[in-house]
Amino acid sequence: MINREPTIERLATAKSLLLTPFGLDESHLTRALSEIKAHQVDEADLYFQYTRSEGWSLEEGIVKTGSFSIDQGVGVRAVSGEKTAFAYSDDISEASLLDAARTVRTISSAAQSKRTKAASTKIAGGRKLYAGVDPISTLDSTSKVALLGKVEKLARAKDPRIIQVMAGLASEYDVVMVARADGTLAADVRPLVRLSVTVIAEQKGRREVGSSGGGGRFGLAYFTDTQIEEYVNLAVHAALTNLDARPAPAGEMTVVLGSGWPGILLHEAIGHGLEGDFNRKGSSAFSGRIGQRVAAKGVTVLDDGTIADRRGSLNVDDEGNASQRNVLIEDGILKGYIQDSMNARLMGVPPTGNGRRESYAHVPMPRMTNTYMLGGDKDPQEIIGSIKKGVYAPNFGGGQVDITSGKFVFSASEAYWVENGKILYPIKGATIVGSGPECLKRVSMIGNDMKLDSGVGTCGKEGQSVPVGVGQPTLRIDGLTVGGTA
Repeated sequence: MINREPTIERLATAKSLLLTPFGLDESHLTRALSEIKAHQVDEADLYFQYTRSEGWSLEEGIVKTGSFSIDQGVGVRAVSGEKTAFAYSDDISEASLLDAARTVRTISSAAQSKRTKAASTKIAGGRKLYAGVDPISTLDSTSKVALLGKVEKLARAKDPRIIQVMAGLASEYDVVMVARADGTLAADVRPLVRLSVTVIAEQKGRREVGSSGGGGRFGLAYFTDTQIEEYVNLAVHAALTNLDARPAPAGEMTVVLGSGWPGILLHEAIGHGLEGDFNRKGSSAFSGRIGQRVAAKGVTVLDDGTIADRRGSLNVDDEGNASQRNVLIEDGILKGYIQDSMNARLMGVPPTGNGRRESYAHVPMPRMTNTYMLGGDKDPQEIIGSIKKGVYAPNFGGGQVDITSGKFVFSASEAYWVENGKILYPIKGATIVGSGPECLKRVSMIGNDMKLDSGVGTCGKEGQSVPVGVGQPTLRIDGLTVGGTA
């Protein structure tokens, strides 16, 4: 159930940072929006943002860099049909607001009347998925440096083959406020932290890299000794495993993907193809296929921005709409797309709380939040044991996808060769090649171990980056092409 009280509290925080210091109040926002509405536009909004960021990095046993920045500004947008006019400024003032408003309204012709009636103010519904803390202040600088030093000490103590350790600690306090032409006011206070660990192992002149990390929308106290050691163990394990890896085979074969972060394949190869703008324009492999079977039975894919404390979650999106739990594919049947306000209006459907933007200097577009596949009924060991000859890939690196065709290429950062249900040895250089829509149809076993990633994902689209989450259970996919080095 949506609770309005946290929204009012967040609005008070946003006004104290984004309006009051600059001599602004709601009447100035109303005037700017009225300037835009003097022309015939379908939508208009003001997006205010205040962001305070801090980062520390360790390398070669010492903290080499520390950074701190503050950014603030406002973006002004008008939408007419499928055309968007946008202006932004890091000067938050009445003059800048009115100047931007008069600029963007030229996207459309003047209305019949000189001025439209001001819409009555209404507070948007929102969720309370995370505390509105400033994570930067949850640890002092000495403790942050000590935390990174602990990562270094732990990693080197794991194995003498670890010759280098790199670690980074990032914190962000982000406050946004949206004022829409229909009178809606919304705000969010978004903490975000991340700890990253990378190690290099060396053996007989061969060097390999392993990495791990995590975070979410909370304070730095999340990084307990236990949590830090888990990240270190994963990074060291990956590096040491790859020291013994053999060249990957090539050809068409069964591939089993591990749970959690390998859901990045789902995000890239399928998730982007389910974003509303691509489907409205007919450029996605999933365009016009609502109600059709697009995946094997048992495959259910969601985009869910309502999971507490998750990196990809939002109380409200960047257009002031409450985040939602959206079922995109249910038991193999395509149910819907993720939408921002403009594409939803043009497609005649409700927005889904997925209007996102990198900052006040960018326009919103349909973007994923936390995208994952629900679990099935198979034990992961049973799935691995079902492989006659194939690859088990518990961890993934980077990849790319063509939205129109759905074709993808991904590299496995940790993978193993399996024969007759037995893991024989680690392999290196394995790339997974295929088509998103075809890949979904070839899912033959779904594990009961669905999990989300540890909180490290960042998604890029049209030059904009936003934090996201991914997840999936262990999956067996038949007939994927593996490009190897053997």
